[in-house]
Amino acid sequence: MSDYKSLINAAACVKKITDFKPRVALILGSGLGGFAQSIKEEATVDYSEIEGFPVSTVPGHTGRLIFGYVDCTPVVCMQGRVHYYEGYSMSQVVMPVRLMRLLGAELLFITNASGGIGSDLYAGALMLITGQIASFVPSPLIGPNISELGPRFPDMTEVYDKALRTIIAEAALREKIDLKQGVYVQLTGPNFETPEEINLLKLLGADAVGMSSACEALAARHMGMRVCGISCVANLAAGITGQPLTHEEVISAANEAAPRFTKLLVESISRM
Repeated sequence: MSDYKSLINAAACVKKITDFKPRVALILGSGLGGFAQSIKEEATVDYSEIEGFPVSTVPGHTGRLIFGYVDCTPVVCMQGRVHYYEGYSMSQVVMPVRLMRLLGAELLFITNASGGIGSDLYAGALMLITGQIASFVPSPLIGPNISELGPRFPDMTEVYDKALRTIIAEAALREKIDLKQGVYVQLTGPNFETPEEINLLKLLGADAVGMSSACEALAARHMGMRVCGISCVANLAAGITGQPLTHEEVISAANEAAPRFTKLLVESISRM
């Protein structure tokens, strides 16, 4: 079955459960799934209920779509994402983003946990993503172009929408939340980076590194969605502190940042 037919079938599965039409699609990263409690829930769909839908195998990723409202804004929220390192194809990894677009979402709000590279970052910091480097992972657009989704050669001059970034930055000011800004780079994982790789990423201009998100942003822009994103810096990247990195550290830092993260997302989404 073609990727597009799989998407149409997946959309039909969801519509059998709910006819809710979201405006904003939200992806919750590692340890950030608690934000879902801020949504006035209208319906939920487990990933296992959707034909052909990839299921997350990573701790901290629940695995369901939540439909509802943040303030008065209709949203669909991915409580848990799938990653390329889990063994899925890149087409499967971005299938959820494409599905949410077919269900009506016009904006994609990405969140993730990352390793901090920039000198002004610290464990628990929130970083507004201003740009990305996706050259270290396969593009989700490789292969025959699905013209129903977007053009063969989509422009990526401004992946992260400037107007949406302004809304988020202004929300942080109103809520007195320290919000850093920087460039995010995606590597494949699942291993954490070596200190030498971090030095290379510094030279390339990266401020934070993770194992998701950039491919999702590419797929969303291909489909004409506006994109914005916040990265929760879970730890300082390899070699900076001299300490080994663990996934438990990622979850712990995300939990610590959760109240600030939730407040910022609610305030931002309600104005989008």
